[in-house]
Amino acid sequence: MSDVERSPTPEFSPLAFDEGLTPLPEYKAAGTTALDFSGLLSEPLKLHEDLKTGCGGQLWPAGMVLATHMLRYHRDKLQNSRLLELGAGGGLVGLAVARGCSLSSPLYITDQVEMESLMQHNISLNGLDGRVKAKILNWGEPLPQEIIDFKPDTILAADCVYFEPAFPLLLQTLQDLLALSPTATIYFCFKKRRRADMQFLKSAKKIFQVTEIEDEDRPVFSREGLFLYTFTSR
Repeated sequence: MSDVERSPTPEFSPLAFDEGLTPLPEYKAAGTTALDFSGLLSEPLKLHEDLKTGCGGQLWPAGMVLATHMLRYHRDKLQNSRLLELGAGGGLVGLAVARGCSLSSPLYITDQVEMESLMQHNISLNGLDGRVKAKILNWGEPLPQEIIDFKPDTILAADCVYFEPAFPLLLQTLQDLLALSPTATIYFCFKKRRRADMQFLKSAKKIFQVTEIEDEDRPVFSREGLFLYTFTSR
């Protein structure tokens, strides 16, 4: 176990949070936000948010937590990694990693077709064409051949737990990705909003080795109902 991982403590257990403490985010008008992740990026990331094709086009809190964690603790470990972001929306996490880390392979940000133009817009907005690729990846469906050939070994997933009927589809896709690279690591961050969200975590623990990750900001974001884990093959 690395020095930034440890088992969860009862104090920060997501089971302890009441549903009413973590409402859904308020939707905002389209616009562009500049983010430096508490100074971890010397050149801020520009993220255009646009909800016209769905709520995935908005900046969600778990994405900020996961992006900050990857930049703070994994910046020097990802150079030879093959990275893929699931449910990327506008691409916050993947684009932050691509901006802040020296990667030898292109990074994939993936989502449904409705998000494709926004993902591509944000890639170009940050001058990351060629270093980041936008790809359609529908949970529960066979993986695209390009992703199969790529064999990602680091999967990023933030705020993917919000629509209960999609839970089995997401779990299937996570299993399919780990089958490509059995030693891969999934970095998974979510915000508990409803009691049903914990069913996803319980199901994940039956399939994967689930480890809560230590982070210096963990006491703060845990109290906001945000939780950060790694999923690996058993």
